Amino acid sequence: MDMCRVSPAFMMFVRHVEQQIKNHSKGTRGVLMIAQFHLVSFFLVAGPREEIVYLPCIYRSTDILKPDYLATVDVDPKSPTYSQVIHRLPMPNLRDELHHSGWNACSSCFDDPSKTRNRLILPSLISSRIYVVDVGTNPRAPKMHKMVEPVDLFWKCGLANPHTSHCLGSGQIMISCMGDPAGNGKGGFVLLDGETFEVIGNWEHQGEAAPFGYDFWYQPKHNVMISTEWGAPKALVNGFNPAHVKEGLYGSSLNVWDWTTHRKLQTLELGEDGAIPLEVRFLHDPSATEGYVGCALKSTVFRFYKTPKGDWAAEKVISVPSKKVEGWMLPEMPGLITDILISLDDRFLYFSNWLHGDIRQYDITDRRNPRLAGQVFLGGSLVTDGPVKILEDPENQPQPSPRIIQGKRIPGSPQMLQLSLDGRRLYVTTSLFSGWDKQFYPDMLREGSVMMQIDVDTVNGGLSLNENFLVDFGKEPDGPALAHELRRI
Repeated sequence: MDMCRVSPAFMMFVRHVEQQIKNHSKGTRGVLMIAQFHLVSFFLVAGPREEIVYLPCIYRSTDILKPDYLATVDVDPKSPTYSQVIHRLPMPNLRDELHHSGWNACSSCFDDPSKTRNRLILPSLISSRIYVVDVGTNPRAPKMHKMVEPVDLFWKCGLANPHTSHCLGSGQIMISCMGDPAGNGKGGFVLLDGETFEVIGNWEHQGEAAPFGYDFWYQPKHNVMISTEWGAPKALVNGFNPAHVKEGLYGSSLNVWDWTTHRKLQTLELGEDGAIPLEVRFLHDPSATEGYVGCALKSTVFRFYKTPKGDWAAEKVISVPSKKVEGWMLPEMPGLITDILISLDDRFLYFSNWLHGDIRQYDITDRRNPRLAGQVFLGGSLVTDGPVKILEDPENQPQPSPRIIQGKRIPGSPQMLQLSLDGRRLYVTTSLFSGWDKQFYPDMLREGSVMMQIDVDTVNGGLSLNENFLVDFGKEPDGPALAHELRRI
């Protein structure tokens, strides 16, 4: 189960079901665990529809000297403010580069009724500040609760550039980091107290950080955590230089950790095809010992899994071929997979190709042989009226036309994804990281990014754009902003 998607109260019900499973004989537990997974999935799908989405909005690489802010967007179609930004919470500093967010409590805290999902954790990828936002007092108008200064990460942990935040069963908050205070690669993890939000120290043992950091996910049932690697912050901060890959400033490995002892067990080297592994996702089924990771540079998806020997391995299961082009920085353009997610029923995997401009839906019922089930183009670098011309495409797809919604030409390309609990609505934004936005989609800095919604066919597969939904961040009060990760409630 995706621990950050469901509430502690709901997971108390889930654990009650688990206790009933333990009361049965060993021979029937496997069947009952599968039944539990499907029961939980049913209740989540039948639950209330999302009404609010939070998004960090960034100004760092733009010409606008304003702080980043947290936008609150109304996604309730019955509301008079549907598809609008209804609140903005500015940060107290400039040039933070807000990026991803996480909850203070989730299903990992199922056995503690005092825990509520009322704080949003906002790490700043460049300034290394961590903001804690109160979203419980008034979810439609969040307010600042606390700020953790970079010096606490530098001095207590020797880490910087915090990225992914997850809540733990202990009540603590764990945040992956990408570098050391000098901008070198360093994949360590910061622990925050779940009540005071003070920095406690490192999760990993001294001297055992990975060479690079980015995302991570853990599976307590199988006593494992897997972390991924982007690159050295000082190499990627202002854009992408292909030479830095050859210089060893970008990662290409999955790191496997013992969840109980915090020791690194394995390094799974994915090779050239697995360069820059970013978002990692376990299946939601708690009995499953496998998942997927999207690798940006060669636009591949690897399946990682536990072997019969008890160690972990990885295999490539999806490959989006690069296209031979002219009018671009390189003779071949990769898709650049930058976000992936899995539906709660573990049937579909979604990812975005930030350069090619499409979102893909794969049926992963056959875990080792995903099947393309849906695809939609929403901008990107290959549009017909742009400077790039496709010379050779192994997939034989026509160059996509520019996408226009409600009179707005979509700037940039689909990037961050968030799926509704019932799997029928896929929310998407177009900004990746301000330094890379400026390099690959400079028009987006002048026009702002957008938030869109895709309708999903959960029966037969398929994706279609909802023409009635658009949030245009080019019309923000302080000027065009770059909206990134989505967090629905």
